[in-house]
Amino acid sequence: MLSLNTITKTKGRAKPRKRVGRGNASGHGTYSTKGQKGQRSRSGVSGLKRLGMKAQLLQIPKSKGFKSLKPKNQVVAISAINSHFKDGDVVNGASLFEKKLIASATLPVKVLGKEKLAVKVKFERIKMSATLRDQLK
Repeated sequence: MLSLNTITKTKGRAKPRKRVGRGNASGHGTYSTKGQKGQRSRSGVSGLKRLGMKAQLLQIPKSKGFKSLKPKNQVVAISAINSHFKDGDVVNGASLFEKKLIASATLPVKVLGKEKLAVKVKFERIKMSATLRDQLK
């Protein structure tokens, strides 16, 4: 029957701890399993000591890729300007935001496209493609 007083440890369950520095007859005397000389044979030196800055850097998980601090341009097509603006209008971040052509009035805007600009509008603080810049000259 199993009870607290009948429970025994399994034979060979745990090895006895290594007693070092208890004379040469024990087999672990003289240098106490530390070998001769050197930093690791001396007292007060941990075997877990870090090996310097490089080892620490190698242990830190790295995040992949690169994220730029500069915001990406919001893209507007020339065809959208042709359909939403009239002659003499001013095209800037605020006017494009009002017409819901861009998501934010504060982020940079770039007008792209190879089609012809049909309306005479004035661009303020807006980047543009080379084909559009050539049309405005």
